[in-house]
Amino acid sequence: MKIATLLLLFAVAVPAPEIRHFRSLRPIDPLGKDGQACIAIDPGVFAHASPQLADLRLYNGETEVPYALRVASSPTVPALDIAALNVGGSGSATVFDAAMPDESYSDVSLSINAQDFIASVAVSGSQEQPPRKAETRLGTFTIFDLTRQRLGRSTVLHLPQSDFRFLHFRIDGPLKPGDVAGLSVGPARNGDPKYTTVVESSKVTQDGHASIIEFDVPDHTPVDRIVFVPSEQPANFSRLFALSVRSKKAPASDQESTQRDFALSGGNVERVHRVDNGRHMDVEQLTAVVPSWAPEGPAHWKIAVENGDDPPIEWRTVRLEMVQRNLCFDAAAATAYTLYYGDPALAAPQYDYARLFTPQPGAAAGRLGPERTNPDFQPRPGQRPFTERHPALLWIALGAVVLLLGGIALRSAKLTTKPD
Repeated sequence: MKIATLLLLFAVAVPAPEIRHFRSLRPIDPLGKDGQACIAIDPGVFAHASPQLADLRLYNGETEVPYALRVASSPTVPALDIAALNVGGSGSATVFDAAMPDESYSDVSLSINAQDFIASVAVSGSQEQPPRKAETRLGTFTIFDLTRQRLGRSTVLHLPQSDFRFLHFRIDGPLKPGDVAGLSVGPARNGDPKYTTVVESSKVTQDGHASIIEFDVPDHTPVDRIVFVPSEQPANFSRLFALSVRSKKAPASDQESTQRDFALSGGNVERVHRVDNGRHMDVEQLTAVVPSWAPEGPAHWKIAVENGDDPPIEWRTVRLEMVQRNLCFDAAAATAYTLYYGDPALAAPQYDYARLFTPQPGAAAGRLGPERTNPDFQPRPGQRPFTERHPALLWIALGAVVLLLGGIALRSAKLTTKPD
């Protein structure tokens, strides 16, 4: 009991949410029916809320309403490498088979050890291993490598969603059996997540051979992908780009602001629409996924598109987007709800509702009204952590625990020592 009492001195009192301590609020438009409702959290909320939206609280009048915060995302299962079987020639074509995973799949990427080629790939599926009695044609696809023309490379086959245990491939073109190294497959796509624009820009400046696009992103706002929107010309291009972020941490009352530069991985943006010997090549890679990252403080994002000796691309606009975050709760029709945030002293809430949450089909889509300053706002007294405001108590408690444990150990040693 004494130890437990002393250890309580280490516990930092977790402040309870109070409406008067939230700086900002967003009214929610009344809902037309009872049941589960979900509201999209826009970038404006991130800018004035705590990191990771820890201080979001939903109220019906003065009653706190439990919620679940959901992030729409695609499966993150890594691609599965699969060996090419029975690789050989059939006339002028290269043929091979592959044993596919049990779950359904869609996109298949061929691993080809060759450059500067254009070929067509006919794919068929079967539930029986070779030799097959019956096959289902899945389509014919064009693969290419136009590295010398600086138009990139594509060896991905966009199959319809399939669950065939075996696939058969026939490649017509300049590729030989020795060029086929295998393939990889990811899970079937169940629809892309919804994205929300964080910021966009059509202003492009030139720095040598590079086109520079810059953005200012508000505090704590995540960015999940970049979307490039080019003009119609040129019809074919392939450009590398680099990405860097400069973040500035807001100063505390007794500290100076700090600034850090980060070099994030870039990528390739390309568009290829052409016909070569009757083979259609249609590839557009105009989006790039970036690590979902929200630095503390405002951030300056910079994209540098390398043009080489080609004329710069005319970018109509470039957007930074985030995966849509939804706040879901059980709503009553025609009831006023308000979302509050802007109290950095709060930790993320722990609701049974969130732990047991199950998305319901047909959930109502609520809408956030414009942001307002809380008219009843009052700052919390002593915003600094308890240990910073009372450092002496921490050392006193630590010393007391050490002395108490030492006394217990000494007493135990005396009790266990027997006289000769």
